[in-house]
Amino acid sequence: MSTEPGHTFQVDLRGLVDLLSHHLYSSPKVYLRELMQNAVDAITARRLLDASAPARITIRTGVDGGIQVEDSGVGLTESDVHTFLATIGRSSKRAEDGGLDLSAARQDFIGQFGIGLLACFVVADEITVVSRSARDASAPAVEWRGRSDGTYRIKTLPPGSVAEPGTTVTLVPRADGSEWLEPGRVLRLARHFGSLLRYDVEVVDKFGDAAKVNDTPPVWDRPHGSPLARRQALAGYAKALFDFTPLDTIDLDIPLVGLKGVAFVLPTPVHPTKHAGHRVHLKGMLLSDQAQELVPDWAFFVSCVVDTTGLRPTASREALYEDETLAAVRDAIGERIREWLVGLAASDLGLLRRFLDVHHLAVKALARYDDRLLALLLPWLPFETTDGNVSLDEFARAHPVVLVTQSVEEFRQVAPIAASAGLGVVNGGYVYDRELVLRLPEIRPGVTVADLDPETVSAHLDTVDPAAELAAAAFLARARAVCDKFDTDVALRAFQPVGVPAMLVDNREARHERRRAELSADADELWAGILGSLGSSAPRAQLIVNHLNPLIRRIADIGDAALSETAIEALYGQALLLSRRPLRPADHALLNRSFIGLLEFAAHAAAGTTDRAGDPDTDIRGDV
Repeated sequence: MSTEPGHTFQVDLRGLVDLLSHHLYSSPKVYLRELMQNAVDAITARRLLDASAPARITIRTGVDGGIQVEDSGVGLTESDVHTFLATIGRSSKRAEDGGLDLSAARQDFIGQFGIGLLACFVVADEITVVSRSARDASAPAVEWRGRSDGTYRIKTLPPGSVAEPGTTVTLVPRADGSEWLEPGRVLRLARHFGSLLRYDVEVVDKFGDAAKVNDTPPVWDRPHGSPLARRQALAGYAKALFDFTPLDTIDLDIPLVGLKGVAFVLPTPVHPTKHAGHRVHLKGMLLSDQAQELVPDWAFFVSCVVDTTGLRPTASREALYEDETLAAVRDAIGERIREWLVGLAASDLGLLRRFLDVHHLAVKALARYDDRLLALLLPWLPFETTDGNVSLDEFARAHPVVLVTQSVEEFRQVAPIAASAGLGVVNGGYVYDRELVLRLPEIRPGVTVADLDPETVSAHLDTVDPAAELAAAAFLARARAVCDKFDTDVALRAFQPVGVPAMLVDNREARHERRRAELSADADELWAGILGSLGSSAPRAQLIVNHLNPLIRRIADIGDAALSETAIEALYGQALLLSRRPLRPADHALLNRSFIGLLEFAAHAAAGTTDRAGDPDTDIRGDV
């Protein structure tokens, strides 16, 4: 085939360029990755012909406001140019409904020269390709010059005009794409994508100064003088790449897919949904730096950097294709992380404790489904208990009977009293905690785990001498009358600590009934009727008054009915705050009313007046 110099062809590229820039790629920056990938593929192809062929890629910036990418690869003949242009023509065909045939584009282009070249139209107004083939030494060099308007020209070049086989691609920027071809950004993008490429890559500015792009072999494959030196080198790599110094590093090696790399254990907690992802290189070229699909969901405490030859990219080459191979790799990485945890438990308890202090939530998530790790790590995991934040192993040694609550609210209600009574209670209200505590007897035979309800704690409180309760009968009657407005009973008990005047306890049924009543009060007529039909005669909450507390004894002796009622409201409000349950508007009003009422009594007492806040003309204890 022969092409006359200057012959112009027309092909509709505009639709395909729009497809690439707005639908296939996430950012214009991929243009440089595609050019570098084309160069790498070309060099690989040439080395199949001649293993000693040169392997170099040079990116020149400041060339007429754009860049040039030169490679010493296999090059293109005139026939090759027509072939990939024919592919472009087929792949940009339109479907019957007038839209672009996306499936055809993906099938024909991905992994071929044409798609990488067209990606450059995202940032360039004109692309020039000059190439000489290494397969046919007698073939002349050829030039292809294309524009974003869909026109291109092909011409053969005079013999000797291109000395060595290879390809040079020149980009002239479009007005809205020039920022992506600025020298500083080009260097950053080249290092971002090509840091692990096997072939030498350098960026040369308009003054001739060259900067190396790749840093190979990867740090995990380099020889190091000692294990300590290797750990320090890996830690430095993580610091430079992710800006953190890892707690530890986990080597990853899965020969089945040619995967090698490192998992860095994060030094600080991270929310599972906020993890930045993992860096995946495909044959040295960065595929994605946000590949969350690489590791199991529970392993959100690591950030990985890997290079692989056997995983499949998606159409955009910006993520991994979800298939059976990726699932097997994910499982293999998960198993390697498990092995690391097992090794810590056997050889480095100090590091294990530091790790659990930071990432206990992730380990708890894993232990729910992994019996081996459950047995190994459950005794070491920290839980909130009446003895403080301690491991279950330590807690079980002090409390053969371990009580566990169903909610944080239950735990906060009973913790101070339960601790004084010698009960061992674990807060089961946090995610995973209750489920794991209930499995403790499997790991520690002889330990009993049981549910705890606030009523259980009240049953452990000492009853009051009948004579003392009879003496307080008037006070208790008034307290029951006041608390009846809050759907709460009153009981007199003696318990430690003495400094707690009263505590508010209610069981789960009472809480459910209270919530149902609140929703019913705020609902429309139909929904209120439905909720009303679900009502039950659940036991009411209890305000347990501490007979040992000196303040309670003084309040019981108050003869003024108004002052006594205000003091009882204040006791209820203080017990409500200690329970740490969410406050309703009525609860806020109660706290304000009792506080202001007590201030009013105190002010009158200080002034020596005979008026009381309970008198009709001086009562200011309304809702605030």
